[in-house]
Amino acid sequence: MLWVKSFHIVFIASWFAGLFYLPRIFVNLAMVPPQSIAERERLLLMAKKLMRFTTILAVPAIVLGLWLYLGYGIGRGSYWMHAKLAVVVLVMGYHHACGRMLAKFVANRNTRSHVWMRWFNEVPVLLLTVAVVLVIVKPF
Repeated sequence: MLWVKSFHIVFIASWFAGLFYLPRIFVNLAMVPPQSIAERERLLLMAKKLMRFTTILAVPAIVLGLWLYLGYGIGRGSYWMHAKLAVVVLVMGYHHACGRMLAKFVANRNTRSHVWMRWFNEVPVLLLTVAVVLVIVKPF
């Protein structure tokens, strides 16, 4: 079980690293002047590669988490785990939202400002904080 838990933590950390950085690329994309085509294309390439890599990292993070929950029964029947699973669903939704935003940037249809993107960039920090507190503190 400790091996599964260790790799779960590694993949969660890696997944979140991508979720922390991808919106930062969106901030920069939202600030690119229309005439800077090369800069826009370079940032889009970076964002596409990071999105693909982050998605790949999310899969083992989720599978290993399910293994811990269903296979080893960690947190089964606990309210803190129900709340944590809700946070995981929110993280998956955030990941999906990043994919939709990337598609809008690719299609040159982004309507959000760089300021909005900066606030959006803070969401995974809050989600990770809540998840860690739930797992470590187990407040209920």
